[in-house]
Amino acid sequence: MNLSTIYPFTIGQCLLDAQSRGIDRIDAQMLHLFVMGRPLHDRAWLLAHDSDTLTPAQVAAWQDALQRRLSGEPVAYITGRKDFFGLTLAVDARVLDPRPDTETLVEWALECLPESQAESTPVPSSANGSPRILGLGTGSGAVALALQHARPDATVWAVDASEDALAVARANAARLQLGVQFIASDWLNAVDVQHTGRFDLIVSNPPYVADDDPHLAALTHEPLQALTSGPDGLDDIRQIIAQAPACLAPGGWLLLEHGWDQAGRVQALLREAGFVQVQSRRDLGGIERCTGAAMPA
Repeated sequence: MNLSTIYPFTIGQCLLDAQSRGIDRIDAQMLHLFVMGRPLHDRAWLLAHDSDTLTPAQVAAWQDALQRRLSGEPVAYITGRKDFFGLTLAVDARVLDPRPDTETLVEWALECLPESQAESTPVPSSANGSPRILGLGTGSGAVALALQHARPDATVWAVDASEDALAVARANAARLQLGVQFIASDWLNAVDVQHTGRFDLIVSNPPYVADDDPHLAALTHEPLQALTSGPDGLDDIRQIIAQAPACLAPGGWLLLEHGWDQAGRVQALLREAGFVQVQSRRDLGGIERCTGAAMPA
């Protein structure tokens, strides 16, 4: 159906057109809300306005968004924003599109922090009572900003080697008025614990895809350096695990997101590095998606 030659036509026709081209229903709804200038979560509005007609300018914007999605571009890059753990982040091709499964990492991190309602083993609080958190490979800032928002009493730093990514993260922090502090560093190389103090918690969603993984063909719109990590996908995780003990407080936790089949290997790496209480957490699909461990107290 060439909608650009049919006018007037309705929101309902747009969504049917998208489905006929193989676009996921929720993706189509979010793209249409974006075109109509509505909040991306306001899908009820689409149902109430199913018979509304579009202007020629809206038709053109819809066709452009549809073609970009058909080319494999993430919805978040087309709309310029992504909801993550209750925050709306600005995102673009300079950073990875935050995935819902990464919220598992945030939930676990919050459980580890020293607070009375925490259900799992907490880390010890810092001397001044404010937990110190470090987010490695921050990208858009999603994890660090979510933690700062949930725990305004914490002191949160976020690290990335990419100045482009840091620009996106800093802009999100400023817009959300969250006081995360940023460090340009290749993992922990430039993190000065004499200045920051040792951390109660280090969290990271690092690159973990093998260099020759066939799934990369579907991810060409996202920054390759945020995805791949050597022949087995674990090069960056190895570096983080090797560096983290020098930056963690006694009893502090290191939490890592990783691939669907990497939990056992990450657990082994943590044990070899002297960590204790090694364990993994499952994501929304029941896959062991995050693995963490503590420094001896």
